[in-house]
This record gives sequence, structure tokens and C-alpha cells, in this order.
Amino acid sequence: MSGRERVPSADAAGPASSHHRLRGLLRAVDTVVGEIELPVVLRRVVEAAVDLVDAEYGALGVIAADRSSLDQFIHVGLAPADADAIGALPRGRGILGALIADPEPIRLDRLGADPRAAGFPAHHPRMDSFLGAPIRVRGEVFGNLYLTNARRGTFSAEDEELVRALASTAGFAIQNARLFDEARTRARWTAATAELSAAILSTAPDNVFDLLAGRVADLVDGSAVSVLTPVNATETLRVAASRGPGEEELLGATVAEAETLAGTALEGDGVRVGTAPSPGRRDPALLEDAGETGPAIAVALRTRRRTWGALCVARVPGERGFSTVELEVLGDLASQASIAMELSRARAAQQKAILSDERARIARDLHDHVIQQIFGAGLTLQSLSATVDEHDRNRVDGVISQLDDAIAQIRTVVFALSARDGSSLRHRLIDVVAEASGALPRPPALRFSGAVDHSVRDGLADDVVGVARELLTNSVRHAGADSISLEVGIAGHDVSVVVTDDGGGIRDGRRSGLANLAARAIARGGALTLDTGTDGTRAQWRVPLDDGGSGR
Repeated sequence: MSGRERVPSADAAGPASSHHRLRGLLRAVDTVVGEIELPVVLRRVVEAAVDLVDAEYGALGVIAADRSSLDQFIHVGLAPADADAIGALPRGRGILGALIADPEPIRLDRLGADPRAAGFPAHHPRMDSFLGAPIRVRGEVFGNLYLTNARRGTFSAEDEELVRALASTAGFAIQNARLFDEARTRARWTAATAELSAAILSTAPDNVFDLLAGRVADLVDGSAVSVLTPVNATETLRVAASRGPGEEELLGATVAEAETLAGTALEGDGVRVGTAPSPGRRDPALLEDAGETGPAIAVALRTRRRTWGALCVARVPGERGFSTVELEVLGDLASQASIAMELSRARAAQQKAILSDERARIARDLHDHVIQQIFGAGLTLQSLSATVDEHDRNRVDGVISQLDDAIAQIRTVVFALSARDGSSLRHRLIDVVAEASGALPRPPALRFSGAVDHSVRDGLADDVVGVARELLTNSVRHAGADSISLEVGIAGHDVSVVVTDDGGGIRDGRRSGLANLAARAIARGGALTLDTGTDGTRAQWRVPLDDGGSGR
């Protein structure tokens, strides 16, 4: 209160005193209406009220959306250290709640003597006299002014009239500040929505939900943001993206849809909740503290064709609740993001179809032209081999063998280009060879023999891919080979994986990984055989086919 002009005592109830207090009211009104930022306006209202009636403490409680509690509590006169010692801010019980239930001014000489007054928490300063008055915005109670400990001893009827007049003017200032705040909020979210939509169209589908959660978290500082998506054919939701406290633990968690805020949002257009006791089962979209969950909002991510999930934003208990405007702008963002995701998926499907058609065309060209030309060249060389001497015949036969090998590899490429199912064993092995090719001047040769895709499935297929990767990696990293080949084939009731290189052989210190492959083969009733020397290595992993894969 230092540095502020004291209001004369009400006992000096002469014209000079009334004139002086009227001027104080005008100064208070001028102080309040001179600001447009809502948080600043609210604090100015409290400070002006404290000065106007010369109170020791003052506060403004903003009523929550449920109209039964306080959403914000702005206080004046209490040192920060004392406020921290008290703990949680009032929620609107006792005499504060009485003013919420019946929004008419309350003036008490002794606060403790009123039966509506609740007990004060530990470390709370003593408060005697009390004056409370509602603040109305467009006829609706926005909040309440609370003033305590009149320095003259008690609050007078004149004090009550002055506070009521200040509250009436404050309502107009708060309304203007709210409109300004809402307009700025809408503009900020509209710009962010446009930016997010453009970003989604250029982001891989697997990263869209994480992008969405990150952008929303930037818009609502201090909040937790999560995206929950339905699990196929179940009434379960999975946390697909999370930002905020405990995000690493929440990511990937599942919960029953009926028990979550996200599940409620999926049933309608959007949902908004305030602070409430924690449910029996934790909702991953909410923040908890001391047995309570904080305010939260959630909206559905959906288009006419698809429901992607729900976008949830939460604050810790004690923080202000979400406004109707915040729910609206979040809903608009979710709607635009859902459309962008639908467009992104459609574009990806179109590009995949175009790529598939192009691959099919290349495969046809390779099969109809390249292979036939190579095959024709081989036949020509084969016919010429009978007309040359033995030395040249051996050279011609070697060239014919190379052409046969080239035809086999081209057929593998044709299969990879024309097949539409990228999860087949052949596709997976082609990918393994592609991974190993980066460190080599010439990619490893790949050959298949037998009905590999039909016979090798499920867990055995995983083992075959793992063994091929391990053997190829050993040859690439340690053999120092000029040429490497991988051959996967079916022989009788067995499947074999053979990797051959022309490197310097296997030294004793490099056999730990091979021991694991041997153990895996033995577990399946097979074996790993090695033929290694200074001129190269041949490793063969051979196991029986599964009953389901072999058709037996």
C-alpha cells in the first residue's frame, strides 16, 4: 500500500470527503479502462478496489464454466512467499461460494462470526471485515470482488456503493479485454491451422500425429497435448502422440475408450471439463495432482470417410479452465488437420499407384525385351561354341554362364518391380541386399530357387531374413571381398540361406555372431556349415520347413 494515497475515513462524512472519494472512484475507473490485456485488466480492477476502500487484502475470483467454483483467483496484498506457504488457491467455498450462489453484495464486520465462512488454511493471514461484490459482463456474472480488513476497522455502506460502481465499470473493461483476447486467440489459431495443414501435406503419414501434437503444444504453453487413435476392431484407444509431462511413458499406452475424455469427444463434436476428483483409472489425456484431474478439452479428428482419433489438451489442477473460444479454435484446427490428413493419404495412394504402374511397365520391358535379347545372345554364343577350339569354347561357356546369371538376377528385379505386396519374403530379402550394397562398389548378387514365398512364412521367414542380414553384414564388414552373393532356395523339405564371398576368410575372433546363427539353426533342427579359407568363404544355414509352410 506504500506510495498510494489514503482515502479519508468515512467518519469525516462531509462534502469534502465525499468529493474526495468520488475523485478516487474516477481515478480507479480511469486506471481500469486504460488497459486492453485481460490479465492486466483483472489485476488493475483488484488494485483499484483495494485503494478505493483502503483494504489490506483484495482478490478477484473468476467463475468457472460450471458456475459452481472459481476458475482463477487474482489476489493483492499478500506477499508471494506467504501465498506459496498457503498452497492451493481458493476454489470458491465458504463465504466465497455464497457470493457465487447468490450474486449480491455481502458486507461483514466480522468474517469469522458468519456461519457461511469456512476455516482458513494454515499460514493464512487473519481476516476480519469483509466486502464482496459481483462483477457482471453483459448481465452475466463474470466474477466477484473480495475485499478484507478495512484499515478503518469496518467497511461502510458508502464503501459498498463505491465498490458496486467500480464493479459495474470494470464489467465493461473486462468485456472489451475479453473480446480483444478472443479476437487475438482466433487470429493466432487460424494462422497456425493454415501452417499446420500445409505441413501435414508435406509430412510422412507416420509422423503426422506427432507433428500435430507438437504444433498444438506450442499454441497452449504449459499444457499436455495428446492424440489418441482407435485400435482396429476393439473399443480401445492408443496414445499415438504426446507432448508434456510424462510423454515418454504415455506414448503407446492403451486404455478403454469408454473411460477416457477422448472417447467422449469421439461421440460428439467436442468436450470441455474442469478440475474434478481423479477417476478410478487414469486417463492418459488428463493431468493429475493431489487426487484431482485438471481442466481439459478434447475434439474428434474425423472426416466424412474416416475417424482418425481425438486431440486432447489438458492443464494441471489449479490452472484456469479452457474457454468456449479455445474449444472452438481447437475444433477448427482438428477439422482442418483431418482434411489435410485425408488429402495426404489420398495423394500418397495416388503416388503409390503411379509408381506401381511405372514399375510394372519397367518390369514388362525388362521381361519382354532385355531378357529376350540376353537369352538370344546366349543361344548365339552356344551355337558358336561348337565351331571354336577347346580353349575358346571354355571362354564362351563362361560368358554363357554369366548371361544365365544375369537373366536370373533380372528376373528377381522383375519380380520386385511387378509384385504389389512389399511384405513378401523376396521383397524383404531384396531390401536386405539393398541395405548391404551401400558399402560395396558392386551390389551382392541375389538368387532364388524354388517356391520361397509360398513355402517360407511367419517366424521361419523372420529367421531367414535375420540370418541373411547377419551373413551379408559379416561379409561386407570383414571379408574384404570383391564379390558377394546371396542365394535362398528350397531343396526338398529344407530351406537354405547361402552367402558366398571371395574375401580373405573368417578369423577366429569373428565367430561370435556365427555361433548365434548356429544356435538358431539347431533350435529348428538344422545346421550352419562353413567353408572358409584365404580364397573366400561359403556359409550355409539350412533348416527344415515349418509344417504349415511346407504344406505337409
